[in-house]
Amino acid sequence: MIVTKTFDIGDGRQVTIETGKLAKQADGSVVVKMGNTMLLATVCSKKEAVEGTDFMPLSVEYQEKYAAVGRFPGGFFKREARPSNYEILIARLVDRALRPLFPDDYHAETQVLVTLISGDKNELPDALAGLAASAALTLSDIPFHGPISEVRVARIDGKYCINPTASELENADLDLIVAASMDNIMMVEGEMNEVQEADLLEALKTAHAAIKIQCQAQLDMVKDVEKAQNKREYCHETNDEELKERVRRETYDKVVAIASRTTTKQERTEAFEQIVADFMETIPEEEREEKAPMVDRYYHEVEWEAVRNVVLDTRIRLDGRQLDQIRPIWCEVDYLPSAHGSAIFTRGETQSLSTCTLGTKMDEQIIDGAIIEGTCDFLLHYNFPPFATGEVKPIRSTGRREIGHGNLAMRAIKPMLPSKDDCPYTIRVVSDILESNGSSSMATVCAGTMALLDAGVKLKKPVSGIAMGMISDSATGRYAILSDILGDEDHLGDMDFKVCGSADGITACQMDIKVEGLSYEVLAEALEQARKGRLYILSKLTETIPQAREDYKPFVPRIVKMTIPKDFIGAVIGPGGKVIQEMQKETNTIITITEDDTAGIVEIASADKASIDAAVARIKAIVAVPEVGEIYHGQVKSILSFGAFVEILPGKDGLLHVSELDYKRVENVEDVLKVGDYVDVKLLEIDEKTGKLRLSRRALMEKPEGWVEEEPRNNHSGNRHKDHGHKHAHRNHDHKKEE
Repeated sequence: MIVTKTFDIGDGRQVTIETGKLAKQADGSVVVKMGNTMLLATVCSKKEAVEGTDFMPLSVEYQEKYAAVGRFPGGFFKREARPSNYEILIARLVDRALRPLFPDDYHAETQVLVTLISGDKNELPDALAGLAASAALTLSDIPFHGPISEVRVARIDGKYCINPTASELENADLDLIVAASMDNIMMVEGEMNEVQEADLLEALKTAHAAIKIQCQAQLDMVKDVEKAQNKREYCHETNDEELKERVRRETYDKVVAIASRTTTKQERTEAFEQIVADFMETIPEEEREEKAPMVDRYYHEVEWEAVRNVVLDTRIRLDGRQLDQIRPIWCEVDYLPSAHGSAIFTRGETQSLSTCTLGTKMDEQIIDGAIIEGTCDFLLHYNFPPFATGEVKPIRSTGRREIGHGNLAMRAIKPMLPSKDDCPYTIRVVSDILESNGSSSMATVCAGTMALLDAGVKLKKPVSGIAMGMISDSATGRYAILSDILGDEDHLGDMDFKVCGSADGITACQMDIKVEGLSYEVLAEALEQARKGRLYILSKLTETIPQAREDYKPFVPRIVKMTIPKDFIGAVIGPGGKVIQEMQKETNTIITITEDDTAGIVEIASADKASIDAAVARIKAIVAVPEVGEIYHGQVKSILSFGAFVEILPGKDGLLHVSELDYKRVENVEDVLKVGDYVDVKLLEIDEKTGKLRLSRRALMEKPEGWVEEEPRNNHSGNRHKDHGHKHAHRNHDHKKEE
């Protein structure tokens, strides 16, 4: 049976959820439609879990079909291949919202697929992906503590808008994707242009109000879908209550003792592992293999509870810090002598070595997505090698976590980049995490900012970032907000809230909440504590490098921009790119040309000023317009009986008639000139009808004494030399330029 539900999201736009029509063999499937944009979401979950699995094996994929917008995929194979960064980022947003809502003891492999099957370039599909995934789960028989939904909230001209169009989003100073259930905010990610904390809270409230309507629509549909009313029964864990109580009794106090004394990450990890190892020694050897998975699970629950209680009871953290205390920070810039810009940022046991590279327009990233096309001139890449946590792991391709962390740091810095007029470069920042114990993405923001300043990029304002955490006890109402969280505090806590910005406002944020009932008052307190921490970290950055270097380093390519008339773009490029390629080779420069409504924009890049000057001179010569009366240093291109054709500007030849070679009679042109010779000539005339140029060499020579010009007769030029007492008539032949 086909079931549909339609609801309004504002401004007269409607969203429709439909189930029972497509992909009916999946455990759950829906189509979500808004305008011409349609998403198909499916979910399948195995009936049994793999023995020994103690986590939720969930995979979420988002894919855009090029056919959805009537396009062919790029590349040799002409089919969709590996997901783009954009698709990975959307999948991560959905994953982070769904994952906390599965039962803790549900361990069956589950796959959620969201596919764009019809697209509209003005109706962005990313804000609908969470709704589609949640609806597929809610209307299936898979256990799920939903529904949830996601919306985009943007502030445009001071007004908060839900799921604005792509054209409207261009004018936004706040752009967030927010996920929530009926009762709680679950996930937030987005970028802003130095907004205040109160503005961010207002945006979250606006988004949550819209999400409640979408959650209610899913609940209404459950009444008409029988499968959704009968969730499957499962048993994915084998438990031993006696063993569970024994693990708690024999390990709780030991965990409290370790958590109560200041230790490093490595010492703490080894001490916790020793507790488990000691307990396993108390189990008969023949039972250890069978009971090890249960012991690990029960111990993790004990550690989770004990560490949290230590923080709530003592208000002191695992490494001995106060709740709002930032770990020791040290910074250094210009560490790598050959990099355009480099910086080290170390905070506690987290360290980023970041570099900045400045390139030309040819280094821009080409984006060829189904919906989003264009180029990107600011790239920020984040790398997390296994040695950063002292581990041995195979090196694979860039992971989703690395893409997500790099994207967050990129969003944080991007609003503070200078204009293209002030910095015409394509910019790439790379953050290599050399040590990690919490918040390496925020270390990337700090190190990336300093690397940019070290490279001479004049940021509007420096940017820093901080990761906030929270530990709470719903039974007692106690909570502790933690500044600059450790890895353990992230793992054991209820919130991971990353906030980035300048001294004057927030530029990006990312939040994942794992607990129900987080009030806006507590969130406001966390934001204020984050603001103070962010400003403290910012002060450490500016102590190291208070502002951008006055000039780029000597080996950084300089870029000169010039505009040329649109009609001359083809002349500068030449047939098949011949002219511009030769120019780049001979001047050792990189030249790019783009076109706007009024002119061609030429960028010339080289580390050598003389090379740039040479290229500029050659381009100016190509686009120069010949002017009557001007003197040119031209090259003889061909010789005929009646004169020579001289190239005075690139691609512009004129006739130097034999009569204009000299004051004395010249019988043979080749007695004076050879092909390839350079000669100074004066432009006498430009024919209004044909555009032909008439040149003179003798006009630049000193007249012989007593020379008298004879009036031209019959369009022929003549002259008389009194000393010889005779006349010369020089024929002015009609001619055509040699092809």
